[in-house]
Amino acid sequence: MNKTLVTTWTVRDICKGFTFSKAEGKGLFGLNGKLTIQPEYQRNYIYDKGGKDVDVIRSLMVGYPLGLLYFVKTGEDKYEVLDGQQRITSFGRFVNTTYPFSVPDEEGNPRYFDSLSPDMQQKILDTEMVVYVCEGDPSEIDKWFKTVNIKGEPLNDQERLNASYHGPFVTAARRVFSNSLNANMNKWLTYIKGDPKRQDVLKAALEWVSHGNIQQYMSQHRNDTSIAELQNHFESVIDWIGGLFDYTDSEVRGLPWGEYYDKYHETAYDRTAINNRVKELMQDPYVNNRRNIFAYVLGGETEPQLLDVRVFDEGVKRRVYEVQTEKAKNENISNCPLCAIGPEANAKKIWKITEMDADHVTAWSHGGATDASNCQMLCKTHNRAKGNR
Repeated sequence: MNKTLVTTWTVRDICKGFTFSKAEGKGLFGLNGKLTIQPEYQRNYIYDKGGKDVDVIRSLMVGYPLGLLYFVKTGEDKYEVLDGQQRITSFGRFVNTTYPFSVPDEEGNPRYFDSLSPDMQQKILDTEMVVYVCEGDPSEIDKWFKTVNIKGEPLNDQERLNASYHGPFVTAARRVFSNSLNANMNKWLTYIKGDPKRQDVLKAALEWVSHGNIQQYMSQHRNDTSIAELQNHFESVIDWIGGLFDYTDSEVRGLPWGEYYDKYHETAYDRTAINNRVKELMQDPYVNNRRNIFAYVLGGETEPQLLDVRVFDEGVKRRVYEVQTEKAKNENISNCPLCAIGPEANAKKIWKITEMDADHVTAWSHGGATDASNCQMLCKTHNRAKGNR
């Protein structure tokens, strides 16, 4: 791949004709329409999160270099940003007052570009950029993109896949699932954890439709212009969740809803009963893992281990063991109630506390409490055999 070092472009030059899409969260064009700032294989603009956009402007104000930029030459006097789109979008938004944001001054007062002194405006606009212009075939460009993106804000898995499989399918999918202004986004983020700009919603949609084989699915559909299958499956999962469960607090966010849908969406549920049960379990003080309540009730409440039900603490076990053992010695029987009524070999055996486990007399799943009144100590063999009965 050929590389040409260019040092004559200034912030002023790059900001000519700068446009930014609020809907898609990305810078579009610069250099008077000659530069595509965010090609489809690039991530959304994220420097407005956490103040990195302000850091870029402060660097320009004090004369610090912004670092090397990489452009790809795509035609006669036409370029794409390979690396540096976050920095370019930041100063483009600041300089172009159509997309304003402020930088606090020394007193903490917000300063917009048009409120800066003329000499400071001139200093920012005249800052020269250091740019490598690269030319090569698509495979070389793709490899170079992955190399230069090792530094800076690291790409997450879905962003890397978007880069590897960029094309009409990714373009259309990002327009729907990476758009933070999508009218459905708040509803979707009830069940999906993350930031649409970091492709977390798109990742969930792809996971659900591909049953976890995202890379294979993206490879198969890379050149598709329609994302109908992706949208239809995603909306089916979302509608199924919302149609079944009333609960929308934080416990539902980020659950493997695609897996639940695949496994259970053809099962008939009593909506009133299942929502009452969810509410009851959410209020149960013995349930440690509330996020698994949904898998538990969907599966017919056959796996109480999902809920990580609170076990008896050491103090309770010690007290029950002492009472149970003293009574057993007085009656000349085993301190394991099941051994005491079993074969003669262990019928009078006094087990050490380390050889016993605490057991719910009435199983928690059958309404038994996790307290001393519902605790008995069993030898480990009988406790394992008793299970959830």
